Amino acid sequence: VFMVLSLLSIVYGALRCNILAIKIKYDDYDVSVKPAAYLCIFMWRSFEIATRVTVLVLFSSVLQIWTLPVVLVNFFGFFFYPWILFWQSKSPFPENIEKALSRVGTTIVLCLLTFLYAGINMFCWSAVQVKLNDPDLINKSQNWYRLTVYYMLRFIENAFLLLMWYIYKTDIYLYVCAPLLVLQLLIGYCMAVLFMLVFYQFCHPCKKLFSSSISEGL
Repeated sequence: VFMVLSLLSIVYGALRCNILAIKIKYDDYDVSVKPAAYLCIFMWRSFEIATRVTVLVLFSSVLQIWTLPVVLVNFFGFFFYPWILFWQSKSPFPENIEKALSRVGTTIVLCLLTFLYAGINMFCWSAVQVKLNDPDLINKSQNWYRLTVYYMLRFIENAFLLLMWYIYKTDIYLYVCAPLLVLQLLIGYCMAVLFMLVFYQFCHPCKKLFSSSISEGL
């Protein structure tokens, strides 16, 4: 019961972050979110977070020694990604975050921001994409390529972790139909992607402002 309540609270938080991100990106427009959009986001985040957490728990239950490397690779990959894009852009260091902050203080704030960004992206696609060379520190453009790459790599990673669990599973899973469980988790993640596609294609409140639809982008 507590696990279900925790999952629902996390999904609700992700839903609210999605809606808030839309209103921040399109603050010049009157954003009206319909019930169908709320439903799609809720289903999208429910399947995505639940399957991701389950995969990590199963993997860590049989290969504890490899859990930390997997977590660190995920975390530092997302942590340094905004910084790599920032260095490639050769933009000046952000100075307009807060006038009272020194350069060191600004660096700490940006590190904390990317820390939070990395922590979120380990479990689900972040509603707001960090862009350090933007004055608002938010990427307001809709990057279908980055979204596609994220979900493709995440699906491959989940499948690999489940394969490792299936190979090294212990007797504690003797009464669990392992192939069926693996199939259910992979289908669950595909369902998350499906609801995400439906949301961006049909239910996004500002889809008319996209330069291209997600089907055209794909």
